[in-house]
Amino acid sequence: MEEGLRENSRSFTFSLVNEDHTLANAVRFTLNQNPMVELCAYSIPHPSDNIVNIAIQSTDKSAKAVFNDGLQDLRSMCQIVRDSFDKSVNDFRAELQESSESKN
Repeated sequence: MEEGLRENSRSFTFSLVNEDHTLANAVRFTLNQNPMVELCAYSIPHPSDNIVNIAIQSTDKSAKAVFNDGLQDLRSMCQIVRDSFDKSVNDFRAELQESSESKN
């Protein structure tokens, strides 16, 4: 769900359902790294609600475009972390395999 003035596409508030601080803080951090973002903040209206409101104000691009760019950046970062994790797990398993074979 999104809220905002249609006349000013540079300012929007996006509401994410069934999310919490985990995703909201990561999105906020990622968006604040973008030089086109003047303001990015999030709030949770009530602790028992699973709704996160993310407010974005951008300089040039529309808030929707900046939000999409930020989500793509976050996805890329998560993929890098995942690839690094998978490589480390595979390296560890290979070391265990070599260690157990050398003991036999």
